Amino acid sequence: MKKLKRNERIGALMKILSDRPNHIFTYNYFTDIFNAAKSTISEDIVIAKELVEKLELGDIETISGASGGVKYSPRISKNKIDKFLKEIASKLSDKSRLIPGGFMYMADVLYHPDTVYNIGKIFATKFAGQNIDYVVTVETKGIPLALMTGKILNVPLVIIRRNTKVTEGPTVSINYLSGSTKQIQTMSLSRRAIPEGSRVLIIDDFMKAGGTAKGMQDMMKEFKAHVVGTGIMIATAQPANKVVSNYTNLLTLKGIDEDKEEIYVEPSI
Repeated sequence: MKKLKRNERIGALMKILSDRPNHIFTYNYFTDIFNAAKSTISEDIVIAKELVEKLELGDIETISGASGGVKYSPRISKNKIDKFLKEIASKLSDKSRLIPGGFMYMADVLYHPDTVYNIGKIFATKFAGQNIDYVVTVETKGIPLALMTGKILNVPLVIIRRNTKVTEGPTVSINYLSGSTKQIQTMSLSRRAIPEGSRVLIIDDFMKAGGTAKGMQDMMKEFKAHVVGTGIMIATAQPANKVVSNYTNLLTLKGIDEDKEEIYVEPSI
């Protein structure tokens, strides 16, 4: 390969690292594709690391040892989080989203790639350093959020099903009490999905009373997995006492006034 200039190498290096966040690339990988000495690559990485930190885009970490290398962990600054959540809160507070029965339309937000990618970065930032093995969610609306979070953390996504799928083999099924409807519901997960002792992060799109989140936490106990955190995109202000206490919600739905046609959503962090 033709020798590249330093700015060309750094640009390509950042593209490679950002395409696979939290993946460890060996120095040999870069010396091979750039046809450059390891010392040259080391200097490039130092420059890229300083640039990423200066722009508050995340961290580039060098790992020593035989299995070492370099990895990029995207992060999002507090100022950027505040600005993003205010924009989403304003968007969700639009009265045109009001659905008869006191509901709020939010599918377009949940399925917009840029939005869910940024939410994934926020969750990855909030739960950084937790040595997470799996991101867990329940079908279906939380899947995009969980998938993006898993991509940034570079860990697999595990989806708990509402109904047993014959293609997933033997499953574990539990009954849980829906906190909002007070009805008994069922969730199932393949026995092969999560090894015993895994560290998992639970992600979901919406929480009212917390019954579904509690069900997922109970499911993880069946697999002897350790829940390091529970991330929720939006939680209602009422009921104030949820059936789960240890969770992080990005937005709070303060209330819906159908008579005034008003929706009140605010940032929570």
